[in-house]
Amino acid sequence: MTNIARLAVTLLTSVTLAGVAAPVFAQSGEVNIYSYREQSLLQPLLDQFSAETGIKANVLYAGDGLLERVAAEGELSPADVVLTVDIGNLVGAEEQGLTQPITTPELDARVPAEFRDDDDNWTALSLRARVFYVSKDRVDATALSYEDIAKPEWKGRVCTRPGDHAYNIGLIAQRIAANGLDDTRTWLAGVRDNLAYAPSGNDREGVKNILAGTCDLAIGNTYYMGAMLNNDAEPEQKQWAASARIIYPDADGAGTQVNVAGGFIAKYAPNAENANALIGFLLSDEAQSIYADTNYEFPVVPSVAPSELTQSWGTLNAAKTPLVEVAAHRDEAAALVDELKFNEGAQN
Repeated sequence: MTNIARLAVTLLTSVTLAGVAAPVFAQSGEVNIYSYREQSLLQPLLDQFSAETGIKANVLYAGDGLLERVAAEGELSPADVVLTVDIGNLVGAEEQGLTQPITTPELDARVPAEFRDDDDNWTALSLRARVFYVSKDRVDATALSYEDIAKPEWKGRVCTRPGDHAYNIGLIAQRIAANGLDDTRTWLAGVRDNLAYAPSGNDREGVKNILAGTCDLAIGNTYYMGAMLNNDAEPEQKQWAASARIIYPDADGAGTQVNVAGGFIAKYAPNAENANALIGFLLSDEAQSIYADTNYEFPVVPSVAPSELTQSWGTLNAAKTPLVEVAAHRDEAAALVDELKFNEGAQN
């Protein structure tokens, strides 16, 4: 089958599978990207990449179902690079046979081993830390551990989104990998019984409830602080953020749990050389800085500093548990949430 015929079949298949119009991808001098990341976050990077390399970046933005789409398209897929969030998606792509090794030398040279696949089938591109937002008015502590929020003094003071959300599953899975299943069960039961209300909403809602006085500590990802402080469309979120400050759990110990935004090169990428060029660019100092300034996440390349706003919240000491080990315990984490009826809230 010729490239043109292959592309035509792929586009028709993509429209049928996803129910949305597929962009018209070309086959040379270009790179085709499927992205879970929002356009406002990614486009500045792609514009710079194209300006420096002359490679045109075509992007299909989608919320969910990217892996399913690539799998269904099979050998006919035009996807070169897939950008997504959460370690479960990256490891899942490899397990489904959707990846090929990344060969750009920047990967091994610039990304710590715990944040990339052992066989280079995927890599983190940025880090997001799971931290504590605490009330400026009602919490005096300047340092806390994850263990602390299971202690009696936090009874009725903790809030979070549902336990089976990917962000919390990542935290629970990391604790299983680091501390074992039994210890994590005891800890999670303690956190459950300290909840101010049954888990609901999202990370921003937790901070909103700190301002309202409903809880004193909310578990959330760091970048929401930046998003709220700079939300001109919904200025009330600035007030939520102003009522809280961030504490990095276990900053002086085992480190704060992190998840990732990352990417992989599709197994049947028609432009694999350009795909590797894009991954290499995304790991450059320039791109890592643009990304950090745009989305308030942490660069995965250790030599690149976070944005000034992110630095104002403190210093991240990321837990060193390899992400592949975290991903291996995600099913156990989900089962633990169900076993403990975590989403029903405090049991006593």
